[in-house]
Amino acid sequence: MKYFLAFVFLLGNLHCFAQISRPQPVSMILDTDIGPDYDDVGAMAVMHVLADRGEVKPLAVIASNKNTLVAPAIEILNTYFGRPELPIAGPKGKAPDMGASQKWPEMLAAKYPHKIKSTDETPDAIQTYRKILASQPDQSVTIVTIGFLTNLANLLESEPDKISKLSGMDLVKRKVKELVSMAGAFPNGREFNVYIDSTAAEKVFTKWPTQIIFSGFEIGKEIKTGLRLVADQKLESPVKDVYALSMPQSKDDEQGRMSWDQTAVLVGIRGARHYFDLKRGKMIMNGGKNSWSDDPMGPHAYLTPEMPFKELTMVIESLMMFQGAGK
Repeated sequence: MKYFLAFVFLLGNLHCFAQISRPQPVSMILDTDIGPDYDDVGAMAVMHVLADRGEVKPLAVIASNKNTLVAPAIEILNTYFGRPELPIAGPKGKAPDMGASQKWPEMLAAKYPHKIKSTDETPDAIQTYRKILASQPDQSVTIVTIGFLTNLANLLESEPDKISKLSGMDLVKRKVKELVSMAGAFPNGREFNVYIDSTAAEKVFTKWPTQIIFSGFEIGKEIKTGLRLVADQKLESPVKDVYALSMPQSKDDEQGRMSWDQTAVLVGIRGARHYFDLKRGKMIMNGGKNSWSDDPMGPHAYLTPEMPFKELTMVIESLMMFQGAGK
């Protein structure tokens, strides 16, 4: 085993983990609350690097957080990774408005150029969802949500319009292949993305018409990234900047930041196989808490460990350390 771990470590340092082969790239919409925590920044890095490798085709990054600096942060990351034209949208109705205690969005906005000055300048999240979904082949889109479920609840309730004659529920049923969500704690618990907008979460996890795969709190809690990223003196990156600023501000992050959101993006693109096992059943919502009912034919599944967490940490952090194509 020690020789295997040494080999994995070498691969991580060389940034040459093999691409998981797929017949075609995954078409993906990323829905993020990027702000209250900074693992969203790492998750966006994972998405962009795997897009460079041809494993995913990002269709949009949509904010579920109304905070002013969310959209500028998304634009800065998209631009750094060579995708300045990737659509960005934000919520227009009632939605959470949460900044970052470490003030890393303020740092990014001050250091990097960006055209979007405020999240409220972006197109409407629900109209953007409807436009993108209507234009895609049936059962082709993977949605990965790593934040509040506000947008997806509103999407399900959206009515037919000039964009599509289908209701939101029918549009999702026709166009979406699966939803991967960093939400919940399993088999039961209370998790941030769920309880901040528990009404929306309950609506989505009760009514969503496709398969849902959950990456629960207990998974990302064990995957701590950032130490190698910050220590790489050759790397100039907004991702590194965020981790370098934020990690020293919390004793809990001395060994790296817990990496909840990266796991959802990784599974949304590469699938769970080789990384995780799946426990199938149904998530049961009770206000801001969740429980679980086992069912081999259930519509939901949550991730359980397969690859050792140390190896999975190496995989994820190595992806976070790539230099952006737009630098």
